[in-house]
Amino acid sequence: MANSLGRHVLAEIYGCSFDILNDREKVEAIMVNAALEAGAEVREVVFHKFSPQGVSGVVVISESHLAIHTWPELGYAAVDVFTCGDRVNPWDACNFLTDHFKAGHMTATEMKRGIVEDPKEAVNL
Repeated sequence: MANSLGRHVLAEIYGCSFDILNDREKVEAIMVNAALEAGAEVREVVFHKFSPQGVSGVVVISESHLAIHTWPELGYAAVDVFTCGDRVNPWDACNFLTDHFKAGHMTATEMKRGIVEDPKEAVNL
């Protein structure tokens, strides 16, 4: 039986608030809180505000990462949430983001990452 190392959700979030998607501090706080809401352990946070609009950023979590790029003028955010292990549910983060960006709707696709046919015990080299 195949096992995966992680789950990677690619989310298209539409109809979002311009004022939220164009505010680096708000986007950062919402992304960090989405990670926490999903049960992840936050390690590093980097966000950048573009001119005249837009925000990109990443939240590095022990379980992998959450990343975003926003187009406030279109009310759109491209998000990916990659989690390893089975403790953190990436859909919890995506649903949190959809709610807090005041989105009209979200479409998303989940991919299994690192399909391992014959899992080996990890060793430290």
